[in-house]
Amino acid sequence: MIATELATQAAALLHQATLAAPEPKGIDTNGVVKFFASNIAPILLAVLGVIFIGRASRGEISKVLTSSAIAIVGLAFIAGAATLFFVGDFLIDLIFS
Repeated sequence: MIATELATQAAALLHQATLAAPEPKGIDTNGVVKFFASNIAPILLAVLGVIFIGRASRGEISKVLTSSAIAIVGLAFIAGAATLFFVGDFLIDLIFS
């Protein structure tokens, strides 16, 4: 009788310990994206601006316009990819909900 009660209490403690165990943490992807968007992207855009100003001062206006157009198209592709990510998430929620 005492052994049964001890086994029951031990099982209850083991069950509580497994429920109270902390969840394993993964990589905070939102934090990584926020870091790149707030720190890295402005630095890269500033470097591009300095390059474009340097080329324009040397009289290479056509190269500056071409590079600027390529940069704008690249930013449009990045924005489109982010938009497709949210649209895909919405469609998955719509289909499987």
